[in-house]
Amino acid sequence: FFFVVAVVTGATDGIGKAYAEELARRGMKVVLISRSKEKLDQVSSEIREKYKVETKVIVADFGEREDIYNGIKAGLEGLEIGVLVNNVGMSYGYPEYFIEVPELEKMIDKMVNINIMSVCKMTRLVLPGMLERSKGIILNIASAAGMSPTPLLTLYSATKAFVDFFSQGLHAEYKSKGIIVQSVLPYYVATKMSKIRKPTFDKPSPETYVRAALGTVGLQSRTNGCLAHALMGWVISFLPTSTAINIAMKQNKQIRSHYLKKMKEK
Repeated sequence: FFFVVAVVTGATDGIGKAYAEELARRGMKVVLISRSKEKLDQVSSEIREKYKVETKVIVADFGEREDIYNGIKAGLEGLEIGVLVNNVGMSYGYPEYFIEVPELEKMIDKMVNINIMSVCKMTRLVLPGMLERSKGIILNIASAAGMSPTPLLTLYSATKAFVDFFSQGLHAEYKSKGIIVQSVLPYYVATKMSKIRKPTFDKPSPETYVRAALGTVGLQSRTNGCLAHALMGWVISFLPTSTAINIAMKQNKQIRSHYLKKMKEK
């Protein structure tokens, strides 16, 4: 990673924060982009103190309709960006039938803006500079839910399939020009978004996951990130799509009824 600056979206929690920290540990200056100024300042000063690198923060809410990208463009002006981590993402609160998703109208806009639009627009801002320098790495955080249709997380799964396809296409377009575009497809990681508190072998901490995933950059243009997730991805890849869909439906129905039951008890 002999690159000067890394830009990470959704950088204050979970996988995004872990990428920012790990790239800083490797000596890169880091630009953190997220919606909470307070959290950004906190993570930024933690990284500065711990890894002795320069940091910069840009406040942007990727879920908003108005054009946040002019502000981001201005904030990135003149920086030699070697790595872009398109990490910002959102999912449902719990698995649900499409029409029954709470505040569906809002959810559609937000999820498309955050999971799809951000990846396209950030790439559009950063890729020209990488091409000028003939080197760059773009890491797009998709999800294992994007590897085959995932009922009850249908909208989320479809947005992540977009990220995966977009990444594979871009990698083919630009690999001869010194640019690596990687699609990262995690299963569950112990983060706030997954609501998993305790890391295990198959549900690693963000730090463990990201260290492993960065080890695959340049070797795999499409990765599940860590050994446990690679094994799961390998098993799923042998199943007919219809079987994978049925398994996901069954699992998500169970998670849904468990969640709704808990909500009732409250």
